[in-house]
Amino acid sequence: MIGAHDCEEDGLAWRERGSGDVVLFLHGLGGSRISWEPQVRALSDRYRCVAWDLPGYGASAPLEETMTFARLAHTVERLVGLLGVAKVHLAGISFGGMIAQYVAAWHPDIVRTLTVLSSSPAFGLDGTKPDDWRAARLAPLDAGHEPKDFANIVLRAIAGPSISTSAMDEQRAAMERVSGAGLRSAIDCLITHDSRPLLASITTPTLCLVGQLDDETPPAYSRAIADGIPGAQLVVIPDAGHLLNAEAPDLVNTLLATHMANAS
Repeated sequence: MIGAHDCEEDGLAWRERGSGDVVLFLHGLGGSRISWEPQVRALSDRYRCVAWDLPGYGASAPLEETMTFARLAHTVERLVGLLGVAKVHLAGISFGGMIAQYVAAWHPDIVRTLTVLSSSPAFGLDGTKPDDWRAARLAPLDAGHEPKDFANIVLRAIAGPSISTSAMDEQRAAMERVSGAGLRSAIDCLITHDSRPLLASITTPTLCLVGQLDDETPPAYSRAIADGIPGAQLVVIPDAGHLLNAEAPDLVNTLLATHMANAS
C-alpha cells in the first residue's frame, strides 16, 4: 500500500493514498481534504483514495470566476484528468454531495459510481430563505472571525451525540484549514443548489447514505435524491448525525466498498 501524500498541481490540492481504481472524495462546506481520513485510511488497501481541497479551501487556489456548481463540476473533471485516469468512483458529503450530483449529471463519462452522503437535492426544502440562511452563516465572518474560531461550535451542532472525541478532533482540524474567503464563496454557491431537474438523467449506479439523527439534511432529503435517480439505493444509518463518514466510519466504509465492488 502506498503511503499518504499531499499533491498540488494546476491550482488544485489533494491528498491521496493507495493504488487501484480511484475513489474521489468531495468534502462538505466546513471540511477539507482531511475530512475523509476515516475512508482514506480504510479503503486505500483496495483503492487509490483521493480527497480534494475545494477551490479556495486548504491549499487549493480559488476559482478565477464566481463559484458555481457548473464551474465546480468542471473542476472535478479537470482533477480527474490531472490524476491520469478516465473514470473515478465519486463520493461527496453535504455540499460535496451536491457537487457530486452535478458531476454525475453533466460529466457522466468520468463517474463509475456515485455515493451521496448527508446531502440534499435542493436548497430550502424546509422553507429556509436563502438570504436568511446566508446572513446567519456569514455573521461570524462579518464579525471578523475565521472558520477556525467557530469550528467547534458548528461541528458540535451538526454532529450526532455518539461521535467519538478523536473523530471530532479530526473534523475540527479539517475545518480549521478553511479560509473565510473560501467559505464565503461556497455559501454563496450553495444557496443556488437545485439538482432536481437533473436527477432523472443520472444513470450512474448511486448510493445515498444519511444519518437517522441528521437535522441539517434530514433523511427525507436523501430519500428525495434516491427517488429521483433511477435505481438509486438509500441507507439510513442509525444514531448518526450530519458528520456521517466520521460518526459511523466502519459502516460507511463497508457500504461504500460494497457499492463500488458491485458496480465494477
